[in-house]
Amino acid sequence: MSIEYQRALGRRIAQERKRRGLSQPELARLIDRSVAWVSQVERGVRKVDRMSVLEKVAEALDVPLSELAAEAPVVAAAAEEIPGTAGLRLVLSGAHSLRAMLHAAPVPATEQIKSRVDHAWELTHASRYVELTDLLQGLIPTLEGAVRSAPEERRPELFELLAVTYQACSAALAKLAEPEAAWIAADRAIVAAERAGDPLMMAAGAYRLGFVFLGARLFDQVEETARTAAEALWFLAEEGRPEAMSLWGGLTLQRAVAASRLNEADTAYGHLAQAREIAGRLGEGRNDYNTEFGPANVALYEVAVAVEVGDAGHALRVGTAVDTSPLSSERRARLYVDLARAHAQRRQVDEAVSALLEAESITPEQIRNHRIAHQLVSDLLAMQDPPSPDLRELADRVGA
Repeated sequence: MSIEYQRALGRRIAQERKRRGLSQPELARLIDRSVAWVSQVERGVRKVDRMSVLEKVAEALDVPLSELAAEAPVVAAAAEEIPGTAGLRLVLSGAHSLRAMLHAAPVPATEQIKSRVDHAWELTHASRYVELTDLLQGLIPTLEGAVRSAPEERRPELFELLAVTYQACSAALAKLAEPEAAWIAADRAIVAAERAGDPLMMAAGAYRLGFVFLGARLFDQVEETARTAAEALWFLAEEGRPEAMSLWGGLTLQRAVAASRLNEADTAYGHLAQAREIAGRLGEGRNDYNTEFGPANVALYEVAVAVEVGDAGHALRVGTAVDTSPLSSERRARLYVDLARAHAQRRQVDEAVSALLEAESITPEQIRNHRIAHQLVSDLLAMQDPPSPDLRELADRVGA
């Protein structure tokens, strides 16, 4: 939805609300949204990006849906494909397992291949997708061959490495907005983990699958995947097994985000409270299965949830107080993107730009390739006319 349509829709909703003699709190109650959400939509700083929500607004205002839809067509914007995307899809398209079943392959030493798997995750976190593609083009066929040619006693460890590799591939594809390919990679990770006989690695695959569903806006599927995996893990987490606690916490944070995007604020904050409690028991300094779960990451998710439900003030209070030093550059940059979104909801353009510049200084590739950052910069350009030099230069760099 372009910013012009977004503003036009906001003006139309405000006009029809006043025509019916409704206050913003009254309309918010009728459509099961927060007052902040209504205010932000009417001011044109928040999108209505689901037709089901637009239908509820039209019903509450007693206007035909077609009239509101005419003001704000809910469509997906076409975007130029990010370099590396096609290559990752091709990696998944190869019949590597078939070749491995029919032809014997060398079996590298575990230490040699593990360093390549660890590097795949480093590239994923840094959003260096072209380099990741180059690495996986050799790594995945090598692992697929090794797990089938290795002696029986070595196969579990090799299947674990294959599962971790497919998880990295899925994580990258999910960030690249390629849900179908990311789903395939996550499913292969779960299958490899099962063949390794490692239930925690299977749960890590389910955790990756949750991100795929979040990116595809399949929020019911996020909840079902995360809930069932978390329930299966709970007895291990309750016993204090750190790896299980990390996975359970990460899955619970996914449930919080899914609830927030359905505007179920109480449910979302309830999940955050549960995650916060177990993170306090676990402490910082761990990164089991690349979850980065701990008190700092819970705070980052609280910021994201607050932004989603329109509570910009809460997001800014939490986000400016959290110590992000234990977290990866990817997570630290994402915090600044969410803080920029919170400032944008308050029409604080200069503050939003400053937060985006901070994110860019941490992970330039992630900001320049992230669709949320692109859209946010476009929105800021529409709010500030003429744009400041910093905003104009940032827009040029991200292609907004």
